[in-house]
Amino acid sequence: MTTVFARRFRGSLLLGMVLTGVNACAGTIRIRDLLDQPQKYEGKTVKVAGTVTKSAGVLGTGAFEIDDGTGRIYVIARGQGVPREGAKTKAKGRFESLFSFLGRTMAAIVQNP
Repeated sequence: MTTVFARRFRGSLLLGMVLTGVNACAGTIRIRDLLDQPQKYEGKTVKVAGTVTKSAGVLGTGAFEIDDGTGRIYVIARGQGVPREGAKTKAKGRFESLFSFLGRTMAAIVQNP
């Protein structure tokens, strides 16, 4: 038999975990939204979070592709290292739509040191 206190404690704990998870993703934009509406975000600072699927860098400059489950986008990192493939990461920088062709948008997030 569960006491009222135990039920409330579990409910409060669950609510706290949910709010912590929501706060961890606060301020991030879905990659799908960036690619579906590039004109809305062009030249603006954006933040995305996801898993690194491709990564290459040399002497503190490089690029990596990040996948958030809704799409993929390249991040160009200047003056800083790049995360390894498979790493969970966030990226913040200026959104640049490179081109759209046959309903597909190619874009990048450019990070500055």
